Amino acid sequence: MEQPFFKEALPILQALETAGYEAYFVGGAVRDFILNRTVHDVDIATSALPDEVKSVFLHTVDVGIEHGTVLVLLDGRGYEVTTFRTEEAYSDFRRPDEVIFVRSLRDDLKRRDFTMNAIAMAADGQLVDPFDGQRDLNDGIIRTVGDASERFSEDALRMMRAARFISQLSFELDLKTLQAMIDHAPLLSHIAVERKLNEMDKLLSGSDKAAGLSLLIQTGLFAFLPGLSGQKAALEQVAVLPLQSLNADQMWLLLADKTAGRHITDFLRDWRMAGKRVKRIEKGVRTLNRVRAEGWHDVLLYEAQLETAVDCAEVVAVLDGKTSISKDLISRWHGLPIKSRDELDVTGSDLLAWTEKPRGIWIKECLELTEKAVINREIKNTKENIKEFLLSCNLL
Repeated sequence: MEQPFFKEALPILQALETAGYEAYFVGGAVRDFILNRTVHDVDIATSALPDEVKSVFLHTVDVGIEHGTVLVLLDGRGYEVTTFRTEEAYSDFRRPDEVIFVRSLRDDLKRRDFTMNAIAMAADGQLVDPFDGQRDLNDGIIRTVGDASERFSEDALRMMRAARFISQLSFELDLKTLQAMIDHAPLLSHIAVERKLNEMDKLLSGSDKAAGLSLLIQTGLFAFLPGLSGQKAALEQVAVLPLQSLNADQMWLLLADKTAGRHITDFLRDWRMAGKRVKRIEKGVRTLNRVRAEGWHDVLLYEAQLETAVDCAEVVAVLDGKTSISKDLISRWHGLPIKSRDELDVTGSDLLAWTEKPRGIWIKECLELTEKAVINREIKNTKENIKEFLLSCNLL
């Protein structure tokens, strides 16, 4: 148990055990530990009831106590400790109608989504695996705990989680689990868009995102995702591309370009993306269209700015099946005479001082013309050269 997050959280398990309770590491941390993947955080499950957990530790926060979760603060870090529980009825296909605290670890693991996530690890490193999750991890299989139809009816987002894990782990889907996803795909319409976006971002960040997208297509889940209903052909075109090099935002740029047509803003907003992110991807699509029409030139590179230029270069490389030119663009970017208008050696105040004109749109037009002239190396970025240039254009 050399992973630092386990070692740092180990005193919590030991304290609960000393107090007479069972306690285990559970969920994704155990799965990733077995797969020798980096563990980023840990979850702890215990037989202790929430009030009993609070009695064991000095510093706790009630973050979700109605669902059995208490945040235990230890050495400046917070750890979620959740009481063993079962869940009764999911009438809205996303949240349990009732949470029942239990003392049985097996009953707690039984309610989880996939066998690979239903493995617990004790303080001494021993694994508790009642549903053969280790076997499925070794075989590279994603399989639900128990009946797949029941698991997906309880929380329809689990179907997207399956596609996400396909992307992240390059596993295969158990056939019964696959059929249940096909049968229950419409239930995804009950899930909040924000939860879908979180899973989609993880899918689009995976190393095998083409396989994840292919599963969304095969199961019909795509039809219940914002802006993707009716876009099967476009998604199929994306899913056969070599997508490994693209990050999540570059994937969204590619998806928006392929599926949204002229409705880029609506497509992204329907996914409930943050405004700043929407603007970044919108700018990427606009730049991508200009690259197709004009090719890369210094003014376009300047107007795109480095982040958007790299995003577009990576997407174009994938679409064209060619080597990325982003390194060349980065080099060209660093060689630009200026990187922003703030670096111009003149300001609107200078223009006003050189003329007797009142303020107006002409100032912006002069600055834009000057930017392009400096970027194209037609003039040097000095007040004298800029003033001479504007005079020659009869703009002063």
